Amino acid sequence: MTLPKRIRIKGWNDVVKQMKDLDIPDLYVFFLSYEAKNTETSEASLIGKMHHHLKVMKESIERGLQEPNRTKSGLIQGGAFHMKQFTQKGASLLNKSFSNMISRVLAVAELNACMGRIVASPTAGACGVLPGALMTIAENHGKTDEELVKSLFVAGGIGEIIALRASLSGSTHGCQAEVGSASAMTAGALAYIMGGSPLIVESAAAFALKNILGLVCDPVAGRVELPCVKRNVMGACNALACAEMALAGITTLIPLDEVIDAMAQIGNSMPCSLKETSQGGLAVSPSAQIIKNSILL
Repeated sequence: MTLPKRIRIKGWNDVVKQMKDLDIPDLYVFFLSYEAKNTETSEASLIGKMHHHLKVMKESIERGLQEPNRTKSGLIQGGAFHMKQFTQKGASLLNKSFSNMISRVLAVAELNACMGRIVASPTAGACGVLPGALMTIAENHGKTDEELVKSLFVAGGIGEIIALRASLSGSTHGCQAEVGSASAMTAGALAYIMGGSPLIVESAAAFALKNILGLVCDPVAGRVELPCVKRNVMGACNALACAEMALAGITTLIPLDEVIDAMAQIGNSMPCSLKETSQGGLAVSPSAQIIKNSILL
C-alpha cells in the first residue's frame, strides 16, 4: 500500500491501527516512515542520523567512565568511575552486567552535568537512562548496531506519543515527564530489541511510566545534578524490570495512552514548587539549603 503524504497519530492506539491499515508489520518501520513522511526527509538520511546518535551515546558512556567526573558545585563526585571500580572488584550485589548498567547510566548523566556531549533522550536531565540500559542489554545478547538503531526509533516513537499527549518537560509535568518518559522509552526499546510484539512493547512502556507517576522535579540548588543523576539510575532499573515483565507475558491493564493522560493530569495538578523551580521537595531540605548557600558563596 502507498503511504499517505503525512502520517498523523494521537497515541499508541493510532499507531497499532495505522500499522494494520497501512500493512506495516514492524514498529521500527512504522516510526521510520512516520518521521520520514512528516519531516520530508529520506529514510536513509534518518537512519544515518540515528547511527550518529548511537555513536554519540557510546562515546558518552566511554568518556563518562574514563575518569571521575566532578562538577564545580561538588554535587557530582565521580560516581560512575567509583561504580566501575566497585564492579571490577567483583563486589556486585546482583551481577556484573547489572552493575555495569548502573555505571553506564551514571557516566552519561554525569557527563551531561559536566557539560559534556550527550544525546537528550528525551531530555538532557534524563539522558543516561536509555543508553545505559540499552547498551548493556545489547552487549549481553549480542545485538548489532543495526538492531540498536531500530530500537532507538521505537524509543523515539514512544517519546513522540508522550510529547503529543502530555509533555517531556520537568517544568511542565515534573520529573515523571523526564525520567519517567525516558524509562518508558527505554522499556519499550528493550522489549522491542528482544523481539517483543507491539503489545509487549506497549505493556513495557506502560508499566515503566505507571511506576514513576507523580515523581516531582526538585533539583537541589537549581542544578541538574542532585537528585537528577541518581534518578536516571532508578529509571533504567525500572525500565529493565518492566521490559522483562512484559516479555514474560504480563500485559498492561491500563493502555499506554491512558497512562500518559494520567501523567498529564497529575503534572497539571502539581504545584509549581515541584516542577523544576527548586522551591519544594528535596531542594528546600535543610541540607539542600546549606549546599545552595555554599555554592553561592
